[in-house]
Formats: sequence, C-alpha cells, structure tokens
Amino acid sequence: MSIVTIGKSQVKTVPLGLGTNKVGGHNLFAGLSETDGRETVRNALKSGIQLLDTAFMYGKGRSEELIGEVIKDFPRDQVIIADKAAQDFSSGQMVLNNDPQFLRQSVDEALKRLKTDYIDIFYIHFPDEKTPKSEAVGALQELKEAGKIRAIGISNFSLEQTKEANQDGYVDVVENYYSLIHRDEEENLFPYLRDAGISFVPYFPLESGLLTGKFNKETTFDESDPRSKNKKFTGQAFQKTMEAVDTLRPIARRHHVDVLQVVLAWYLKNSDLTAVIPGARNAGQIPGIVQSLDVQLSKEEYDLIDQNFSTR
Repeated sequence: MSIVTIGKSQVKTVPLGLGTNKVGGHNLFAGLSETDGRETVRNALKSGIQLLDTAFMYGKGRSEELIGEVIKDFPRDQVIIADKAAQDFSSGQMVLNNDPQFLRQSVDEALKRLKTDYIDIFYIHFPDEKTPKSEAVGALQELKEAGKIRAIGISNFSLEQTKEANQDGYVDVVENYYSLIHRDEEENLFPYLRDAGISFVPYFPLESGLLTGKFNKETTFDESDPRSKNKKFTGQAFQKTMEAVDTLRPIARRHHVDVLQVVLAWYLKNSDLTAVIPGARNAGQIPGIVQSLDVQLSKEEYDLIDQNFSTR
C-alpha cells in the first residue's frame, strides 16, 4: 500500500481511511448499533486501514470512546487517529468555540475518551466568529510541541479563514466538503494548499450514497424518507448526477468492481487529495471500501470521470 504524509508533519498513513460518524454517532443517525460500530473499526484496522476520522460531535464523545475500546488491541503506532472539536455545550446550548483554553481542554478530554497519550491529527472542527484564527492554531501548535497532538488541522474553513489560520505556517491539513459533484474547492482553495504544502482530506466523498451506484434515474424516495426533501436526491439535480454515475458503470465492469470502488479510486488518484475517508455503518461494508485500493485507473479513465462530472 502507498503511504502519504500529512502536510509538513511526521504523520504518515495509508491514504484510505474510515469516517466514523456512524460509530457512536447516535445524535446524527438513528438505529446505530455500538457492537456494529466497534466491529466496523476493528475490521477496518485488520484490513489495513490506519486513519480513523472521528470528532467530539459524533455522539458527543461516544465515537471517541468506542474507538478507544478497539484500538487498545492494536499497536498504537499502526493507528492514525484524526479528531475534531469546536462545539461548546458548557452554557447549555451549543456554541462554536475556538478559544485556546477550550481547545486545550477539548484535547485533554478527547485523550481520556480515546484512552491514548496522543492524537495524530487534531482539527478545529468549525471556525467561530470571535477567536483570531492564528491564535486558535497557535494553541494547537503548543499542544503539538507538548506531544499531545502530532499534526494540526482545520475543518470547514473558507480560503480566507485558512490563510488567516496558517499565518505562521502551522496548519498541516484541511478537511472540507468535497466530492465529484461538489467541487467548489478546486478553483480557489486547492491552489493555495498546494503552494503552502497543506494536505486536503474531503468529507462526504460518497454523497450519502449518491455516488455508490446503488441508485439510478428511476429511483424514487418515499415521502417518509428525508432524502425525498433533499434537492440532491430529487428533480434535475438527481437526474444529472445519475447520468454521470452511469458513465462509471462501464469503467467498473472493466475493472471487475462496483461503482463505489471506481469513485474511491478516482479520489485516491487525485493529486490534490491526501486521503479519503468514506464512512461505514457495519463491518460488512469494509471489504468493498478496501477493494478500491486495488483499482488502478488509467489516465484516460481518470480524465474521463473528471470531465463527465465537471460538465454535469
């Protein structure tokens, strides 16, 4: 397996990771099984995945706790934990908080839930409106120097906020929304990240299943299904996405895989992306995710996919 380096840090990982918002994220998804969550993480690590992407907001710490229960059975240096915080509930309501003291407290509490001595990548999950971005990142730099974290990340930051956060050159990685059908970051953010030596990790790479190939132009969603009220899953937007997904099917057949593996293989071949972190609800989904590492798209296939999704 190839290995990538996170920004200017010493953190190295297999570029295919696991998003864990369905591991303990009871506040985000209904009907989650914690047993399934543990086994999903365990199976991912046994399959060669190293990067586990979690956050305090995934179950208000429960995802971190479940991951902590699993990783004790694996060599710590073979697990790369990416964690995030910014949501402050101390007032009784959720407010975004990037204050240095809050970030220091968040890291200390996350370390306890994860039952580990360090976190490989720690992201400011969302920017707040009052804390100077470079001051917030400066607090993470102090934690990095203290050995509590190994790489500094920011998430959901605009280009201008990213520039402010990286004023001292401390930012190693950005994690923002990006997918084949949501490519806003390409024009403005990516050129800056390339020049600054900052890694990029996309979230929502599979667009809640839209890019897995399990839907087609005839698919409809019952009124009781939240997707029936989501514009990405209805009307012209849905039809355009399905037309683009249909162009992936011949490529998938050529490689003897499914559309899911082709999409992940495209991300893995994209030089602007350092790693990709698809989510999984159960351990049975892990082999299909890992299989994408075996798909070697040709330049012609990569460019064709790029063009088909850029023009729809």
